Formats: sequence, C-alpha cells, structure tokens
Amino acid sequence: MQCVRTLPRLGLVTALGVAALAPTARADQGGVGSWLPGTFASLAAVPGTPGLQFAVAYYHSSIKGGGDTVFRLGSRLVVGLRGDADLAFLTAGYIFATPVLGGQFSFSVSQAVGRLGAGISGTVTGPLGNTISGSLEQASTSYSDIFPMASLKWNFGVHNVMTYLWGVIPVGDYDPGRIANVGLGHGAFDGGVGYTYFDPHKGHEFSAVAGLTYNFINPDTQYQNGVTFHLDWAASQFITKQLHIGLVGYLYNQIGCDSGDGATLGCFRSRVAGIGPQAGYIIPMGEWQGYLNLKGYWEFAHQNRPEGWNLMLTFAITQAAPHPAPAPPTRTPAIWK
Repeated sequence: MQCVRTLPRLGLVTALGVAALAPTARADQGGVGSWLPGTFASLAAVPGTPGLQFAVAYYHSSIKGGGDTVFRLGSRLVVGLRGDADLAFLTAGYIFATPVLGGQFSFSVSQAVGRLGAGISGTVTGPLGNTISGSLEQASTSYSDIFPMASLKWNFGVHNVMTYLWGVIPVGDYDPGRIANVGLGHGAFDGGVGYTYFDPHKGHEFSAVAGLTYNFINPDTQYQNGVTFHLDWAASQFITKQLHIGLVGYLYNQIGCDSGDGATLGCFRSRVAGIGPQAGYIIPMGEWQGYLNLKGYWEFAHQNRPEGWNLMLTFAITQAAPHPAPAPPTRTPAIWK
C-alpha cells in the first residue's frame, strides 16, 4: 500500500466553523459552550502538504430536550426544547513550508451560512419575570461568527502530535430576543493537544484530540458558560489507497460552573457523548487533491443539554504532494558507453 500522508487533514475541514452550531441548536446558555463536539476526526495530527487549502462542509443536526429538563436559551428559561440545523461552512487555510519550532505551522479561517430552527413547548420566563405557557417556533437564516485557528504538527514516523489554538470572533447574526441564532453573541477561545497513529503501509489509523474551551460573557444576557473539556477520537482502516472507513466519537464535559447575573439556574454543568460511523475517499485532481468525508454521530449520556444526532459531509481541496524524483540508474545504460 502506498503512502497516503497527502490526505487533507480533517481538522481543517471541521474545526473552523462547525462550532457555530453548538450554541444555537443546543441553546446559547445552560452549560453549552461554543465548541462543537466531534470537531476533530481521522488524521487530525498528521502534517499536510504545504500550500493553500479550501473546504466546504454541509452540516445537519436534529436535537431535542425532554419536558422534565429546564434549559437556558438567550434571556429565557425553557422546557421541551427541540432544534434542527442545515449549515454550509466555508474554510480557507494555508500550511507553511518553513518549520516553526521544528513543526509544521498552519492557519485557517472559517465562516458559516445557513438555517437554524428551534421550538419550545412549556413555560417561557422573560428577563423581567413575565411567564408564558405554550409553544413557540422560530427559524433564522443568516451568517455565523468568524472562527480562526492556528496549529503546529510534528511527525515521528507512525506517530504524529499536534497543538492548536482556536477562537470565536463574535460578528455573526445574533439577537437575544430570538431562540434561533446563527451567531453566538460572545467570544471564546479554545486550545488543546492531539495525537494520531498512522501506518501508511498497513492503513491503520487512530486519532484523539483533547482541549479546553473558555467562553467570554454574553453582554446581552450577562451569562457566561463554564469552562469545558472535550475529547474527539476516530479510528479507521484504509481498505484501498483511496478509501477508508471506521468509527468516530466524542466526549463533552463541562468542568466549570456557569456564572454571571443571567445564570439563574446555578452551576448547570452539562455533559454528552456521541459515536457513529465514518467514511472517506481521496480524489486525485492533478496538481490538487480532493477529499470527501461523511461522518455521523448518535448522542447519549446527556446531562443538562438536549441530545440527538448529527452528520457532516465535507469536501476539501489541497495541493497534492510533489511526486518523488526518479531513482538514478543502477548501471550505466548501453547508449552511454
């Protein structure tokens, strides 16, 4: 099996922008931060080919929260929360050829556009204490915040390690009076480390990335989500030089309490886990290389947040790795004698 290290890294495809959905479809308060579980997947820590990278991703999510659980959504306390999302994320990035601290440095920026829908059924309490019982449906089609990310990656044979920094620039469409927002309404930053085991000859691959997210206070609601820990993992097998299949999963666990004048529910720590299948396919494109990936997650073990399922279809284009120079002749050709 030939080396497939020129695969576009899934970190570029998913980490920059998908997190825009998390606080909207899953509530902007109540222990859910800006990070979307499942952001990283296969080959997350493997260095890529230096040059430009582009990606487009379609993301769909469907979630619901039971009527026995209260959630914070903007300036409201709600029960019976449900939501769905259809978003397109556009990402542009660059991998630098010059090493930084002995590793490969890359930088990317992403933004999303699309539709978010949300519905609640139960008791709605406004910021002035007004209470309404019933149901409410809303939808918003707009643009998200901007999500920059920088990373460093190192390769040691079949072992690869990485570190990254990611952030939220809160310029997206946000209205505290809506229950469906594409924008977050506050900034955030996240950092972490990752590892990938990748044997290009046998086709074995395993990746895990862990990080911590810090959310700034929402100035409109005076609510600040607590610090969260997240772990994304993936395992796959290349069955041909171009096709790999496997599993993906995540663990999301809030370790810090919510705070601020708007945190009327107290600490309100949240937790959820997810698992599902994935498949990826490499598409040769001359001097460029395409990569198509589909992954889906079913959520379980949730606490203080809705649960559901989500899937992402991504297509990335990167510069193809240069072909190795032909080996010199082992003996002088007869025509040279």
